[in-house]
Amino acid sequence: MPFAAPKTSLSCDLIALDLDGTLLRPDGSVSPFSIDTIARARRAGIEVVVCTGRGYVECRHVLGWIGQTDAAVVAGGSITACGRTGRTLHRVPMSHDLVSLVVETLHEHERAAMVLKDPSAAGYDYLVLHGAGKHPIDPVTTWWFEEVGVSARYANTLDDDEHPEQTVRVGACTDERASGPIAEALERDLPASATLHNFPAVVASRGDGAEPRRVNIIEVFDGRASKWGAVERLAQERGIDPARVAAIGDQINDISMIRAAGVGIAMGNAVEGVRELADRHTETNANDGAALAIEKILDGEW
Repeated sequence: MPFAAPKTSLSCDLIALDLDGTLLRPDGSVSPFSIDTIARARRAGIEVVVCTGRGYVECRHVLGWIGQTDAAVVAGGSITACGRTGRTLHRVPMSHDLVSLVVETLHEHERAAMVLKDPSAAGYDYLVLHGAGKHPIDPVTTWWFEEVGVSARYANTLDDDEHPEQTVRVGACTDERASGPIAEALERDLPASATLHNFPAVVASRGDGAEPRRVNIIEVFDGRASKWGAVERLAQERGIDPARVAAIGDQINDISMIRAAGVGIAMGNAVEGVRELADRHTETNANDGAALAIEKILDGEW
């Protein structure tokens, strides 16, 4: 399919924008400068697509802050949703065998399995499986569910899953040190068609000046699910050449789009893998690095 003529006189027609560690400041807020810069990009005819590891409900308030009407790539690329309504436009489901393997491994390591659903189809966000050992949810997960208003159902085994065809991700939240052995077990047993991530979770400050507990998120997807896969699909639907896509991110789940986009931009706080692959580098999320990068695109510097 031929690409449509560029929408703008700029070198970019679409910006793929990560949230945590990128648009969001360390306290989870979005600066007025960032909000204004995103609005300026839209006025210039650039489509701004949020690309986040969060499910839709977990980022709904952020999408409201920035007035998102373009599509939102959520759940690590496994779901593309309408940025305004949350209605699912596309999803990449996991096979029952893959879900079973991940759930079993998490239960063997005494962790509750967080089974993410397509909420548009299932009517709720997570199925939490405790296993025969009644493994508890990590306190950070409990806090997070309350913080963002996640809708969850609870059961012991996959036999209680009424919507197996709507699972897009399976994972767990656990202590940073414990995440290594779990990730190693999964890496050993997962098929080549699956994708595994293990990275730091968003953790609230305790408010007493002490260091927050170090917690990681372990998550597994069908290998077809990635942020870039979703962005590339959107670009094709809109007749946008992938070379005219800019991607901004900081974490391992951003690598696919940093590598493949026409311009991959690493945050100043990005992990080494992202920094190595990026074409450009900007300031940290504490210093509005994402907005500064968008400004450079709008001003023709990048």
